[in-house]
Amino acid sequence: MALRDCGNRNRLGRAGTLTAAGAVGAGLAVAQAGPGITGLGPVRRAAFRRLAGEGDPGHVALTFDDGPDPATTPDFARLLAERGVTATFFLLGEMVAKAPGLAADLAAAGHEIGVHGWEHRYLTVRGPRATLADIRRATDQIEAATGIRPRLFRPPYGVLTGGALLAARRLRLTPVLWGTWGREWAAGATPASVYDSLTARLHGGVTVLLHDSDRTSPPGSARAALGALPRLLDECARRGLPVGPLGQHGWS
Repeated sequence: MALRDCGNRNRLGRAGTLTAAGAVGAGLAVAQAGPGITGLGPVRRAAFRRLAGEGDPGHVALTFDDGPDPATTPDFARLLAERGVTATFFLLGEMVAKAPGLAADLAAAGHEIGVHGWEHRYLTVRGPRATLADIRRATDQIEAATGIRPRLFRPPYGVLTGGALLAARRLRLTPVLWGTWGREWAAGATPASVYDSLTARLHGGVTVLLHDSDRTSPPGSARAALGALPRLLDECARRGLPVGPLGQHGWS
């Protein structure tokens, strides 16, 4: 665990003052290094800690991608409600269009809502205009369904581009990725393998990524993530680390 000393708190305070424009400014440096560099976990964690979701050293941010999925998202929401935990859900616009009531239910339950784009495609294959249209369409769809204008953006596959960064700035969205993930999308993933992957880099201040849908993964992937979730929450409790959305992680 990270030490919760005054130095850490001071650093967190300074980090928490970053605006969306400031985050985009840092992200432009990423874009200059070449498309796809943000998808490389070791580079992201080492050189772009804020972009990787590093936050309060006494807290773990829990995030989910690719929903809302009527087949699986309600089970995640039910488990989280039983544990008294809220999280950040990065929603796909096309999934919200198919299940607007489910998106509204997530927001009503107190979960933070972010944008994951309209459909799950690499932004590197799109120009700036198409990228802006995609993200704007998703943002508008999410707002229409939930009544909340999202303020956070996570690109598909964690790959940012210059066009995506400019679109985020124009739409007043702050890009945020993750520091550890369950890799439940890998062939043969199980709750045990997901848990082991998550805890390999679990520490105070990290942002966790899981998927509450099989939208872009092999069938059963979300179930593997769901099976690992109680163990993850138990491990965080054992370490004295509260779990919650990015808004409680120094990102508000």
